[in-house]
Amino acid sequence: MPEVRIKAEPRTEFGKGPARRERRAGRVPAVLYGHGTDPRHVSLPGHDVLLALRTANVLIRLEGLPGGSQLALPKAVQRDAIRGSVEHVDLIMVRRGEKVTVEVPVTVSGEVAPDGLLDQQLIQIAVEAEATNIPPGIQVDIEGMEIGASVHAGDLTLPGGVTLAVEPDVLVLHVIAAPTAEQIEAELGVPEAAEEAEGAEGVPAPAPAAAPEEGAAPDAGSEQPS
Repeated sequence: MPEVRIKAEPRTEFGKGPARRERRAGRVPAVLYGHGTDPRHVSLPGHDVLLALRTANVLIRLEGLPGGSQLALPKAVQRDAIRGSVEHVDLIMVRRGEKVTVEVPVTVSGEVAPDGLLDQQLIQIAVEAEATNIPPGIQVDIEGMEIGASVHAGDLTLPGGVTLAVEPDVLVLHVIAAPTAEQIEAELGVPEAAEEAEGAEGVPAPAPAAAPEEGAAPDAGSEQPS
């Protein structure tokens, strides 16, 4: 995996106030930790960080740090819920040849049988790989898979040097029967026409007009007997 080089600056002020000032200046506060060392607080250019994080498990070389550059992997990223901008990054130090456990995307290619429906249980899976050789993802060919067919973690084809970090019997995806039109209608509820008919049946019939009581005066508009 290629490295992304980012210029880092040490951070000496901590807390919400200094962090807000960093963001207003277009920078991202970050913490670098690992290998039994004390956490190091750094500041990174926001635009460079945003571009780097478009790649899953991107390998970042932090330059400009006291003691020389340092390789790191993003471990946790906090984003603004509305703007999507990066608010904070936790970085873990790595070395060439060092094994790390990461989540990589599971992508599919092809189409299942016409009467089937793909049910993908995992969109990412944990693997162990060298820090400088993390696969961008694992692809599964589902072309023509029939109802009942399944793929478990142990069935995945992994690149050389990459091993599973989950149990091999973990279900990744399977093919289920596609729902019929009747089943879809049942899921959506009673059809509108049926609801209208049911509503019409439930309307009470108008009560018959009451007969006038004996001895009561006739209505003004009624005919008098001749």
